[in-house]
Amino acid sequence: MTSAVNFEEEKYIQQWKVYKKTGSIEARNEIVLQYTGLVRKIVLRFKGSYSNFGQLDDMVNQGMIALIDAVEKFNPELGNKFETFASLKIKGAIIDFMRKQDWVPRNQRNLAKELDEVYGKLYAKTGCEPSKTEMAEAMGISVTHLERILQQRHNSIVLSYEEAINEKMMNASPLIFNQRDKDTPESEILYEELKSKLMEAIDLLNEKERLVISLYYYENLKLKEIATILGITESRVSQIHSASIIKIKHRLNHY
Repeated sequence: MTSAVNFEEEKYIQQWKVYKKTGSIEARNEIVLQYTGLVRKIVLRFKGSYSNFGQLDDMVNQGMIALIDAVEKFNPELGNKFETFASLKIKGAIIDFMRKQDWVPRNQRNLAKELDEVYGKLYAKTGCEPSKTEMAEAMGISVTHLERILQQRHNSIVLSYEEAINEKMMNASPLIFNQRDKDTPESEILYEELKSKLMEAIDLLNEKERLVISLYYYENLKLKEIATILGITESRVSQIHSASIIKIKHRLNHY
């Protein structure tokens, strides 16, 4: 078993050496083929989040273009993981593609912006997280209406969250991936700070919100599966998730 693993690792190293030395398109394509599964995995992750978005083939195509670009720009001599570097590129390309499709109705975008602004104003005013009642009053709607908005806004709020996280990771990546010495103080500090800020934002959520975020992003469960585990409705999970993302996004915006 060990020898087989070593053989695969050696093959992997040799493929990169050949490509970086010769620039051979054939060698590049061999590497790309090994990671097509990564593209499909990321696309399906988005597809699972945005059930009303059906252009799966177009998303895969965008992901493949980003994968090829990642192979061409990655430097294996730095000792970093290609999967991490490529994932950032692929996610960024898919998010950009979805944004250009303008698949979220304008009125929902406006509601998302209003939710963020109201949350920020109330938080700045009191120094505490606003309750649903306070949010609803500030927006001039009922709590029931607010919950309905949170449920309907799930898809576009998730996209905003994915975009914010990916953008910050891409901003950090020049230091993380391009330094000749991967253990430079700058890259280590920046990467650890980014992880720390994200974890702080999640830790400040209440218990049920943390559980939903954990199951959704770390266990990769769908809303329906989370609803079954928690013994609540799928719409309720959607509401909890949307409210959690607003809180996390608000804290990351400050960062």
